[in-house]
Amino acid sequence: MNHSIPLLQPALPQPPVFECLEEERLHRKQRLAAALRLFAHYGFDEGVAGHITARDPERLDHFWVNPFGKYFGHIRVSDLILVNHKGEVVQGDRPVNAAAFAIHSQIHLARPDVVAAAHAHSLYGKAWSTLGRCLDPLTQDACSFYNDHAVFDDYTGVVLSSEEGRRIGEALGQKKAVILRNHGLLTVGQSVDEAAWWFIAMDRSCQAQLTAEAAGTPVPINPEVAKLTFSQVGSPYMGWFSFQSLYDKIVKLEPDLLE
Repeated sequence: MNHSIPLLQPALPQPPVFECLEEERLHRKQRLAAALRLFAHYGFDEGVAGHITARDPERLDHFWVNPFGKYFGHIRVSDLILVNHKGEVVQGDRPVNAAAFAIHSQIHLARPDVVAAAHAHSLYGKAWSTLGRCLDPLTQDACSFYNDHAVFDDYTGVVLSSEEGRRIGEALGQKKAVILRNHGLLTVGQSVDEAAWWFIAMDRSCQAQLTAEAAGTPVPINPEVAKLTFSQVGSPYMGWFSFQSLYDKIVKLEPDLLE
C-alpha cells in the first residue's frame, strides 16, 4: 500500500486586479512595450512592418500602439502612442501606421472582449501564410490553435482601408488567431500578455509544421486528443500565464523599456 503524502502545490499566479484605471493603463503599456521588445528578440521585426495594440481601459474606442517606423527593440513605455477611433494620434508625437489602424480598429470594434491584437511579418508565419491553410494539430503547442484559428484568403496589397480591416475581423470571428494569406499572422487576447504569447507560439508552430513537412509526412494528433489538449493549453489563462516568464526575462535584460 502506498502511504506517501501528496505534496501541497502553491497556487498558480493569477492576472492582476487593479485599484484604478491609471494603474491598469500603466500595466497594459508596460506589457505592450515588453511584448514589442520580445518581438524584436524573436526576430519578428521587418523594417517598419508590424504592430501590437492595447485597448485603453477607460476610453474603450482608443488603443495604445507602437509608433510607426520605430524599431521594436528600442520602444519604451513613454514612446507608445494613443490613437482614437478616427485614427488620430491623441497622445504622443509620432505617426501611426495606417495599416495598424485599418486592421486593429476594426478588430477592437468587432470584439469587445479583445484587449490586445498582435501582427507582424515573422519569417515562419509569412512563409506558412502562402499555403493558405490552417495549421494541423501536429504538436502539443499547435493544439493551442485547434479549431481556434482561421484563414483570411484574400490578399489585395497593404491593408490601408477600414473595409478590409473589417473583413479581416469577420474572418477572425470569435477565434484567437487568423492567418492572413501571403501576409502573416494576427493574434488577439483578453490581455496584451495573451495576444503576444499566442503570436510567439503560432509562429513557432508554423516553423514546426514547415520543418516536419519538409522532412516527411507528419502524423497528426487524434482529433479527440487534440480537443482535450486544446482545453489544457489553449485557454486565455494559459496564454497569459505562458507570457509571464518572458516578461520577467525581457525586463531583466532591458529594464529601460519601462521608462
